[in-house]
Amino acid sequence: METPNLEIQLKTLPNQPGVYQYYDKDGTIIYVGKAKNLKKRVSSYFTKTHENGKTRVLVKKIANIKHIVVETETDALLLENNLIKKHKPRYNVLLKDDKSYPWICIKKERFPRVFSTRRVFKGSGEYFGPYTSGKTVHTLLGLIRGLYSLRTCNFNLSEEKVEAGKYKVCLEYHLGNCKGACEGLETEVEYNKNIKAIKEILKGNFKDSLSQFKTQMKQYAENMQFEEAQKIKEKVEVLENYQAKSTIVNPKISNVDVFSIMSDESYGYINFLQLSYGSIIRSHTLEIKKKLDETDKALLELAITEIRQRFNSNSKEIYVPFKVDLGEAVKVTIPQLGDKKHILDLSLRNAKYFRMERFKQMKIVDPDRHANRIMAQMKADLRLSEEPRHIECFDNSNIQGTHPVAACVVFKNGKPSKKDYRHFNIKTVEGPDDFASMEEVVYRRYKRLVEEEQPLPQLIIIDGGKGQLSSALKSLDALNLRGKIAIIGIAKRLEELFYPNDPIPLYLDKKSETLKIIQQLRNEAHRFGIEHHRNKRSKTALNTELETISGVGEKTVVELLRHFKSAKRVANAKLDELEAVVGVSRAEKVYNYYHKT
Repeated sequence: METPNLEIQLKTLPNQPGVYQYYDKDGTIIYVGKAKNLKKRVSSYFTKTHENGKTRVLVKKIANIKHIVVETETDALLLENNLIKKHKPRYNVLLKDDKSYPWICIKKERFPRVFSTRRVFKGSGEYFGPYTSGKTVHTLLGLIRGLYSLRTCNFNLSEEKVEAGKYKVCLEYHLGNCKGACEGLETEVEYNKNIKAIKEILKGNFKDSLSQFKTQMKQYAENMQFEEAQKIKEKVEVLENYQAKSTIVNPKISNVDVFSIMSDESYGYINFLQLSYGSIIRSHTLEIKKKLDETDKALLELAITEIRQRFNSNSKEIYVPFKVDLGEAVKVTIPQLGDKKHILDLSLRNAKYFRMERFKQMKIVDPDRHANRIMAQMKADLRLSEEPRHIECFDNSNIQGTHPVAACVVFKNGKPSKKDYRHFNIKTVEGPDDFASMEEVVYRRYKRLVEEEQPLPQLIIIDGGKGQLSSALKSLDALNLRGKIAIIGIAKRLEELFYPNDPIPLYLDKKSETLKIIQQLRNEAHRFGIEHHRNKRSKTALNTELETISGVGEKTVVELLRHFKSAKRVANAKLDELEAVVGVSRAEKVYNYYHKT
């Protein structure tokens, strides 16, 4: 299926938190954003009148939209940050109040300073970012300064001047914020070791710093230096707390490719997530059309090779839902629980949403193909000999045996055909007998279709368990239709599907489209039957109250109800009020009926 136009993409976006990516006509990412609700946020770009001229230019350049679904809005914020740092989209810079996003700079100098800036000067230092907000930068710098003592003065600390003692120890040293590099009180080797650790933290790698601090803490504790050990412990806790809030998954999961697959009768949908230090840096879903009856394993193996080549991935490990044979030097892991399973589930969720969106888009662009796919899926799921293009569902409705009725609803090509719906008043059954009522309505329905030479359905669904199914089968036997029409029963409690002469029910996936259509049929039959039952009860109630009054006909009843709105208000009305509506003679009859002494 070709990439649908923007209008269709907007209609089929999920109402889930996530990150959206805008692409231009050349396939280049031009903007990355986060959303609590992807559908609402992305749609707002195309429905609002934007005052900012650069935003209007951005919207005009959007040719395609992709997105990644995550669990929470916080995850969306972090993922947005990762993707902006990875791809550096042009309009993420242009639309930030005419300023660039903030960066963290490690200055190129002896005893490098670490600070935030919005201006990048090539060759002046090493820059990390851009970050989505100044708050993120402030938090990171606060974390770093809490862990490491760094100089903040702007002295040019040349080796000669430091050795000559040309600098006075600054206030920062006295406050304990730096170790006095200007007076030679800290070695350059030790300082640079801290700078190296800071670079790793800014890259998202907390492992080395944590390991170093824990080793120091252990040494202090062994040497009975408990106050120093406590200071290091506090740094470890700060680092671990920030780490927990700053990564989508466990930071130990680094340089890993994650693959999952969803498939149907015609297509396979393979999602790819690429991770670095616990953060997602890339997501892509590939749609593969089945040529033969390929298994999920075969499709996944093909897709993994294709995707890794397309994105030049050299990850040494991949996560997949089941064993695959790739024939290359890569470790294959099948996660069962924990963070690894969590990220595999996230990949599967994105594959599912992609598939759902394709279905919605197909329904708009090519409804015939959508219907064909649904029918093929139902045929396979329900083990039918032909596609159920015409389905009929029956439901009984009564209250303690009173006013028994039944309903038959009809679906054609997976959609309701309301002109073919039918109501039934139960004629031959006395009392509350669902089984006998089902037998009657099924017999009457198909006896008439046969006599009138009308087309028969490919599938009959009976709302009920084994008993109702057996009753319906008796009618098919009596009409010599057994085996000519597929028939199943659905029990409400566990959504079990019963087949004739099979004691073991079929259970479909609760999220399967086949089950959803069956449930829709059942619910529609129930609604249609209840509606008829209520109408019948209401009509009977009128008959037993107003129409049983001697000398009061149907026309009078209608006039009274139209004016007073209910039989109760008619009963409580004063004589002059009744006279004003139906005249003196009829008013007296109604009034006297309700006010007998």
